[in-house]
Amino acid sequence: MSSLIFRIICQLKNDRRTLALLIFAPILVLTLINFILGDSNYTPTITLIDMPDEFVSKLEENSDVTKVSNNIDIDDYLKNKNADAVIWMEPDGLHIRMLEATSKTATITKLMKGSITEDNESSSNIITDFVYGTDDESQFNSLGYIFLGILSFFFVFVISGMSLVRERSNQTMERMLMTPIRRFKVIGGYTIGFGIFSAIQSIIMLLYAHYILGIGAIGSILLCILIMVILAIVAVSLGALVSIFANSEFQVVQFVPIVIVTQVFFSGLIPIDTIPYGLGNLCYLMPIYYGCTSLKMVMIQGANLAQITPWLSGLCIYGILLFILNSIALKKYRKI
Repeated sequence: MSSLIFRIICQLKNDRRTLALLIFAPILVLTLINFILGDSNYTPTITLIDMPDEFVSKLEENSDVTKVSNNIDIDDYLKNKNADAVIWMEPDGLHIRMLEATSKTATITKLMKGSITEDNESSSNIITDFVYGTDDESQFNSLGYIFLGILSFFFVFVISGMSLVRERSNQTMERMLMTPIRRFKVIGGYTIGFGIFSAIQSIIMLLYAHYILGIGAIGSILLCILIMVILAIVAVSLGALVSIFANSEFQVVQFVPIVIVTQVFFSGLIPIDTIPYGLGNLCYLMPIYYGCTSLKMVMIQGANLAQITPWLSGLCIYGILLFILNSIALKKYRKI
């Protein structure tokens, strides 16, 4: 037993990648969680319609307040992101209307309660509603689009990465690269081959979630399928890139905390503009952000193809860059 323990210790001591991931990866992820879920410098932007000055002055202490005295189209106002919430008073209580239910809802509701004075007893009844979704929706239904994107991306990434490492272990790729075949054709073949099965997996997952589990989709299901397929192909390309730098299937799994877990925080699970220290801008480096944002716009907001084109374009550009990087990185395995 002692010799086995000694051998394992020696193996791990000489495997710098494993040691780095065992020690530094958890610290990196934990630090990121602390930044994202710790004290946020998020300041709500709130628009008030004909509200008393006392209420306004208290609310201004902890939020950016805009006052309007005329009627506005509240839904269009929120869709254009002119404010996080619009607040007005009616005989039945204080009305708060927001774009959708997020972690911002609790923050704004807490601010409202702290701004209510004893003279305004009618405002003690706070009525919250949303442009997209309802207050009684389950969390699974309101966040289902995020889990669709994350789970599809995760499984495709791991399976494609492991499969490509196995191709190298069996020396199939090396023998192929000894022929005059060009590197981009090798990468293209693997990407399309794995991409077909990944696309099928994504389609089945989406249809199951919508028709069996009951996740709502206001927009086109076909458009959702298109997004899931493109996201799956990008996941295949990212898995291929990681596999080129991994010597075993275990090493592909080692990349998961860095490549996948970090992306989860920027998928939309946490509102990007509430992430402190400007870390929210890292979302533009994450393919999951583009995929989940597109799914959200179609499933929750009923967006059409033209409206999600910027995010789909970002996802496609990411896929093209990964394809180029894969073709360049594959050069190290070419023997002739």
